[in-house]
Amino acid sequence: MPASAERPRLRVKVVPGAARDEVAGWLGAALKIRVSAAPEHGRANRAVEKLIATTLDLPKSAVAVVAGPTQARKTLAITGLDAAELKRRLDDAAPGGPRQRG
Repeated sequence: MPASAERPRLRVKVVPGAARDEVAGWLGAALKIRVSAAPEHGRANRAVEKLIATTLDLPKSAVAVVAGPTQARKTLAITGLDAAELKRRLDDAAPGGPRQRG
């Protein structure tokens, strides 16, 4: 999870056209995301931004695709959290994370 001083970066692997929007879990260093939106006209990117913002309890404007807008592997910039808090929240939300393990 590379980070800048202001905006931590998050690598994601996006699966568009899924049955539902969900965080599927970690895939190596990237977070696997499934979205129901089609990969057309930025719809899937907007769905990813919204899903991650909701998952992190941040406004939609706090998440932006900054690399890979037309590819399955993307990089997101996150505003409002430091890298450690970002990782903690994602680990808690991802399947198999600390909350799900009980």
